[in-house]
Amino acid sequence: MMRTRPLKVALLGCGVVGSEVARIMTTHADDLAARIGAPVELAGIAVRRPNRVRAGVAPGLLTTDATALVKRGDIDVVIEVIGGIEPARSLITTAFEHGASVVSANKALLAADGTALHAAAVEAGVDLYYEAAVAGAIPLIRPLRESLAGDRVDRVLGIVNGTTNFILDKMDSTGAGYSEALDEATALGYAEADPTADVEGFDAAAKAAILAGIAFHTRVTIGDVHREGITEVTAGDIASAKEMGCTVKLLAICERSADGSSVTARVHPAMIPLTHPLANVRGAYNAVFVEAAAAGRLMFYGPGAGGSPTASAVLGDLVATCRNKLANTTGPGESAYARLTVRPMDDVVTRYHISLDVADKPGVLAQVATVFAEHQVSIDTVRQQGREQAGTDDGGRLAVDGGEASLVVVTHRAPDAALAATVEALRKLDTVRGVASIMRVEGE
Repeated sequence: MMRTRPLKVALLGCGVVGSEVARIMTTHADDLAARIGAPVELAGIAVRRPNRVRAGVAPGLLTTDATALVKRGDIDVVIEVIGGIEPARSLITTAFEHGASVVSANKALLAADGTALHAAAVEAGVDLYYEAAVAGAIPLIRPLRESLAGDRVDRVLGIVNGTTNFILDKMDSTGAGYSEALDEATALGYAEADPTADVEGFDAAAKAAILAGIAFHTRVTIGDVHREGITEVTAGDIASAKEMGCTVKLLAICERSADGSSVTARVHPAMIPLTHPLANVRGAYNAVFVEAAAAGRLMFYGPGAGGSPTASAVLGDLVATCRNKLANTTGPGESAYARLTVRPMDDVVTRYHISLDVADKPGVLAQVATVFAEHQVSIDTVRQQGREQAGTDDGGRLAVDGGEASLVVVTHRAPDAALAATVEALRKLDTVRGVASIMRVEGE
């Protein structure tokens, strides 16, 4: 039997996502009530500019006093989609103190201060849900936190930022440079006016921290995540990847060590084989692989951003929190019992693709190979690429007729620290004019 008194919802923010949440709550009110077991009422919407026209939103719901809204005392659930650290953090904790559960899409706040927020929710006896914080409409957090709760997750690898995937896909499919592809992404609305959070990897790093914490039952913050963006990826890198039968993607990679005692979390561009399923993730879509001991490899795919997809995830959490309210219970909170060590990037074992501009004289290849050997990094393949036609002399040394040569070296797996030290040593060789590009190779 449905309860007649509605559950009251406060919405913080009414931008692209918030306006979609408000619209769906209004147009699908009967369906939501049937699924929850009680009607839900949008009791107020906190905004910065109340005079702005918002289609489908009743002006009487708008207020500029977000604090007063969450302090009302009759609010059952607060939906926070304003983003950023403050005032979001203060508003969420205030909502907890006044008995409201919270649904958030705020990846930056959760990655920086998730532990404190979880603790505050537990103390208040309310819920904190945030499916929309990681991959838009893709159900990912709930499967990790609930469906795989009885399994051991060993690896989470994926594309979790649609803007960077669009840019890299455009560079791959058209041969465009980074700036040209970014301009197109901006024109189409995939990139913000200030794209720093996306293209420098901050957005993906926040998501990686959240995913690693849930997957490995260990507290991981954004400060634990190694981060590199895509601003240095060139058309030459894309072309070189194609020659290897690869493409370039910005990946979030969270891994448990072989002995199970530690974890790593990192975000960086990487070459992956065209045979890997992630290589075919196009445009602004996201896809995440989860590798678990019993379940094996699972793939989650779909739109990772946008008003409607993100609103879908928000409303899924709203249904869950409202059901919990009716049952006078709470859902799963933070699980950090494992307390695994979070290791630095230096300890990660990976492969490198290194492009070197070298002098046009014999003996260069031998010098380069010696540097790799001195740092105990094994070479997989070496090839000459680009400027001039090169060959080897009778002693196996690089010989070029005129100009510079471009050497491309692909390594076997080695600790990242050893690979980084190798690159620094190569820079100091007189015969190496420059290190044109460095990129990790993953997915094999």
